[in-house]
Amino acid sequence: MKLSLSIVLFCLSISVFGQELVSKKVCAKDGVTVKSFDYLLLADYLKIEDDEIKVVNFWATWCAPCIKELPHFEKINSEYKKKGVEVILVSLDMAKQVEKALIPFIMRRKLGSDVVHLHDVDADVWINKVDPSWSGAIPATLIISKDRRAFFEKEFTYDELQSEILKFIK
Repeated sequence: MKLSLSIVLFCLSISVFGQELVSKKVCAKDGVTVKSFDYLLLADYLKIEDDEIKVVNFWATWCAPCIKELPHFEKINSEYKKKGVEVILVSLDMAKQVEKALIPFIMRRKLGSDVVHLHDVDADVWINKVDPSWSGAIPATLIISKDRRAFFEKEFTYDELQSEILKFIK
């Protein structure tokens, strides 16, 4: 009986730790670190505490409209950080492109916002969890607070983005 329980616990610990290693990976190159999450860990990472406002932009280095709007998110990050607004740039680049394309892009653009990589092959499930109306097209932005949520499947101008964020600031 004790042996069986020990084997079950051992297998369970391998399963749990193995899942964690698959679900969260850190890539570092030239002083830039990017965490790679599956959707469950990303959802946990996006949980709201207190009076936080999170602006979550889904983008990729190969998406021209995404790149065009990135400076607006960077400006929001620098102007509104002290007001409790956190900008999180969620890269949807392929996993093999994190070191080759994403990290060099972050360095070239000197991105100050938090950049994470979403590596979850079950897009049909997680896209719907982000927002049921999302077709999966990018850029897409989710703005969340403890009591509000807004989703946009579009490219933002700075004024449009600022206007939406101001609706969340009390």
